[in-house]
Amino acid sequence: MKKIAILTICIFALAVVATIASQPEGFEKNWHHWRGPHATGVAVDANPPVTWSETENIRWKVAIPGTGHATPIIWEDKIYIQTAVEAPKEKKESEEDANLFGGFFGGNDAGPTYKFDLIALNRSDGSVLWQKTLRELTPHEGTHQDATYASNSPVTDGEYIYAYFGSRGLYCVDMDGNVKWEKDVGTMYKRNTFGEGSSPVLYDNTLVIVQDHEGDSFITALDKGTGDVLWKTNRNEGTTWFSPIIVEHDGKAQVITTGTNRVRSYDLATGKLLWDGDGLTRNSIPSPVAAGEYVYLMSGFRGNVLQAVSLASASGDISGSDAIAWEFNRDTPYVPSPLLSNGIIYFLKSNNGVLSAFNTETGEAHYGPVRLQGVSGVYASIVGAADRLYIAGRQGTVNVVQQGPDFKILAENKLDDSFNASPAIVGDELYLRGGKYLYCIAE
Repeated sequence: MKKIAILTICIFALAVVATIASQPEGFEKNWHHWRGPHATGVAVDANPPVTWSETENIRWKVAIPGTGHATPIIWEDKIYIQTAVEAPKEKKESEEDANLFGGFFGGNDAGPTYKFDLIALNRSDGSVLWQKTLRELTPHEGTHQDATYASNSPVTDGEYIYAYFGSRGLYCVDMDGNVKWEKDVGTMYKRNTFGEGSSPVLYDNTLVIVQDHEGDSFITALDKGTGDVLWKTNRNEGTTWFSPIIVEHDGKAQVITTGTNRVRSYDLATGKLLWDGDGLTRNSIPSPVAAGEYVYLMSGFRGNVLQAVSLASASGDISGSDAIAWEFNRDTPYVPSPLLSNGIIYFLKSNNGVLSAFNTETGEAHYGPVRLQGVSGVYASIVGAADRLYIAGRQGTVNVVQQGPDFKILAENKLDDSFNASPAIVGDELYLRGGKYLYCIAE
């Protein structure tokens, strides 16, 4: 059921107080964060193609070594992408003995070793400029069959890339591939060894990381110049996979997080809890989005929750309070994050190619749930540009949908690949990371 709060048009017209905060200079023409320049999924001034195929509007495609669902980030003429490359297995003496004596002594049952790499590519042709191995080890636990060891996406301020591999560490790398510092943030033990996936967020000189798992969960802020811990706050949470966002409201930057037990906001300067409320569903994965004075929180595993929270009213425990402007309890996403644009929030049902569009002011549905064409098994988050939505499925199909209150599919594009990573958009180019290739879609 929906709960509609009394909201006036004038409040929304004036409420431009919560913004994705303090971005690096030149961020709007780049894709420096996995959800784009404003962490909403939208590239405001971009205009990529509407149609493409294996023989149309492919400027280039290049094979990316290893596996990964990390979104590529783009800054000026370079693309940066994280991947996990399985290293050749060295034959150990005990293994040779086991082979010699028919396995009597037992073999080496350790899992494979991986190289955790950051790769820089040239935007003009996809050529590799450099490839840096940041860590090489055997992971302490496995992943879900649909996951990878490189599902966390990097972030950049245009001077350094901050590559985060979860339990494998956080690395500050300059634009030429030189490591400035590295930080062991801690080892996570995920529910059912499903793997890791939360990405860091950057504000001014501060990096924020959430580590929710089956051990001692926490959120921490680090100095981007040194990797030193600025603060660390414990979280009473089990495993989640969402990435936090940072917004400014009433002159203060705050970190917005979702969760199964509680949704929370933290003071960016101190890590102090500003407000919290009832949690969402299990396996909280979609990341929040924000615009005006409102943040939108959702998840959709074994239940459905979408909440619009007013930052002006949020204080203390917001459960059941007027701080929750409206809520909706159906058809919300399991994995893909929503897109927020021009007063409409777009979201998918579970991991399906089923789309809804809601008015952000009132919580009323413009349309949905409606089915897309040929798109199924959606893990990639929705991205948008030029009043269009781009929704990529695991079977290689991307639907291009008209933004606005009326549902209209503009194109159904198919490539011979599988898309789990969220797309990135810069200028007239759309970047799709597939299971086999990275594609630059451009006319």
